[in-house]
Amino acid sequence: MSIDWGSFTPASAAAGGALIGLAAGMLLLLNGRVAGVSGIAGGVLRPARGDVAWRLAFLGGLVAAPVGYAFVRSLPPIAFDVSMPIVALAGLLVGIGTRYGAGCTSGHGICGVARLSPRSMVATAAFIASGMGTVYAVRHLLRFTQ
Repeated sequence: MSIDWGSFTPASAAAGGALIGLAAGMLLLLNGRVAGVSGIAGGVLRPARGDVAWRLAFLGGLVAAPVGYAFVRSLPPIAFDVSMPIVALAGLLVGIGTRYGAGCTSGHGICGVARLSPRSMVATAAFIASGMGTVYAVRHLLRFTQ
């Protein structure tokens, strides 16, 4: 394994992490809600009275942020090394996983671990282990490489 030092950007990564932490903390402190994106999106799909506006604002911010960034700097190119049906299947599997895992990486990995939730710590460890296993299987057992 080697690091592409030309693409290594610790300052922007730290700033992005700090902004995510700030947003998650503000949502919890000001709204009493955990910033789990799958739960927020699911709440829009199954609306409860008086509980939709903040969800739409949050999801709108996720869309507006890269649009606003594009006014300042150019967005990096989006490239997929696999076909669109594989990307769609992966998205479907992630969606199913968030339902079975009672949350997503943002809810468990960012908010749950910060709250020292044992369930979230186990879920986050499972996410990481699954990702490592998938990369190993795809690269070494199935021999797919970039």
